[in-house]
Amino acid sequence: MKQTMYILSSGTLERQQNTIVFKDGDGKKRYMPVETIADIQIFGELDFNKRFLEFLTQNEITMHFFNHYGYYIGSFYPREYYNSGYLILKQSEHYLDSHKRMDLARRFVFGAINNMKKVLEYYARRGIDDLLDTLEELNQINPAVEIQNSPEALMAVEGNAREIYYSAFDIIVDNEDFAFAKRSRRPPQNRLNALISFGNSLLYVTVLSEIYRTHLDPRIGFLHATNFRRFSLNLDVAEIFKPIFVDRLIFSLINKNQLKAKDFSSGVEGVYLSETGRQKFIEEWEKRLRTTIDHPTLRRKVSYRRLIRLDLYKIEKHLLGDHPYEPYASRW
Repeated sequence: MKQTMYILSSGTLERQQNTIVFKDGDGKKRYMPVETIADIQIFGELDFNKRFLEFLTQNEITMHFFNHYGYYIGSFYPREYYNSGYLILKQSEHYLDSHKRMDLARRFVFGAINNMKKVLEYYARRGIDDLLDTLEELNQINPAVEIQNSPEALMAVEGNAREIYYSAFDIIVDNEDFAFAKRSRRPPQNRLNALISFGNSLLYVTVLSEIYRTHLDPRIGFLHATNFRRFSLNLDVAEIFKPIFVDRLIFSLINKNQLKAKDFSSGVEGVYLSETGRQKFIEEWEKRLRTTIDHPTLRRKVSYRRLIRLDLYKIEKHLLGDHPYEPYASRW
């Protein structure tokens, strides 16, 4: 299975035959055969040339960039090899038709809320009874999703659901070093918010890399508006997987003392993970993406990362009129 190549420090990226070589500032080299790489995620300052980008394009490898604080800033998205003109027309048709767009947008919101509830149910089964009231509040959100008539109104409802869901984080974590209080983004005001922002950024680019290997166009979303500035379909799909990929991982890292207060720094950009903290998070993130589960429909084991691709295939079938899209729902 292909994997992500993470570059956490500064240095040089170059091609040597069919191998990508990273050389850090101390001259140490790291080699990865190109056929093993799904994408490259860069957190340091790098030097590379146009021929290297041509090599990535030939091998269908996306490259994503993060700033000093670990926030996503952009991607090298090579020429699409799989785009289907017919499917892109269908994707555009569903975006321009308000009824079809709202149908898909509601499905993304229902999928996100459902997986929020799955996370809370998981911890409730492990004896945290104080989560039951939060679960009941989330159950009351679904009727509001049904009656909204615009994506903006839907996003407001989804935001309300997420605030209810976030109110349970201090109960699950129960660690004063990671007190949450409320969601803060630009910049994150505490360690738990920094973890959510960092994890969400990793998920956004992971979904984007998976979209690259489908017939879908990442610029045409349904819940998030299409505009001139960014990709949006990956944001739609990420909403479904945030609770079970990002949040569950964060709770595990904190509750097992794998991440501590010393793994964070603070500055004018708020609180953020140190390089050591990012490395710890990324190691566990990559383990999580490679973890396999029994898929209820396919009746075989698939990786967490593959779950994203399977949902993208379901979106393709929805656009083509083959089968209504049903977002992935966690079973654990």
